[in-house]
Amino acid sequence: MNNSGAFRSLFRIRKEINNRVFNTVMITTFALLILTWYLVSNFSGINSIFLPTPQATFKYLWSGLSNGSLWSDILISCYRVLSGFAIAIIIGTPLGLLSGAFKIVNAVTKPLIEFFRYLPISALIPLIMVWAGVGEQAKITIIVVGAVFSMTAMITDIVKGIQIDLINTAYTLGATQGQVIKNVIVPAIMPNMMDTMRMVMGWSWTYLIMAEMLASSSGLGYNIMIAERFMKTYIIFGGIFIIGILGLLFDRMFAIINKVLFHWAEDN
Repeated sequence: MNNSGAFRSLFRIRKEINNRVFNTVMITTFALLILTWYLVSNFSGINSIFLPTPQATFKYLWSGLSNGSLWSDILISCYRVLSGFAIAIIIGTPLGLLSGAFKIVNAVTKPLIEFFRYLPISALIPLIMVWAGVGEQAKITIIVVGAVFSMTAMITDIVKGIQIDLINTAYTLGATQGQVIKNVIVPAIMPNMMDTMRMVMGWSWTYLIMAEMLASSSGLGYNIMIAERFMKTYIIFGGIFIIGILGLLFDRMFAIINKVLFHWAEDN
């Protein structure tokens, strides 16, 4: 295949490409983004208050990570996200499973889920703070409330997407409803559930930063809020960079787990 043919093959719909090419393009894209940031911030004449340089941002990150001042904020933010995310899974997974499997359960949950999942979480934060205070419980509650309704709705749709022939076949072979759920529905939804968890994890970080910026004295969101007050945009950029890296690490973790456990499903 000549070079033009090889290039055109990269843009065929759903066509797999070499992992080396894929990884090279990803790294190159990220490097070009950093290079563009460097050139614009250093040579465009934009005030550093509005666009800090990569040098200033990475110097702050290196200093904070070296002396340990950033690690405490990273750890407390990760703790809050993982706690809220875990509770959302514990509540949303069985609720979504039952809602997708039984129409009567869906009739009960659907109006509640559709009502709450379209509410902006920022509108609920004052109410959550009144009920739960301003401690760790409130921040975790904000994440749970923000994540659980969307997770339940998505898992419900995944269960509804299972081919009814699989369920009818299990009944024909003498399976009980409990066996159908355990041996047919649960295995069938697991790969898509991992994708759902990846998305909800990203949303959980959004809710966390929102909570930390409004009601906290620690964490990455709190650092960003304080930096905004004093116009230290290099700290804001540093916080954004850390959150992005953490999000990427969590996303890759879910992707690896999905590939290891459900290698028979389509790669993500």
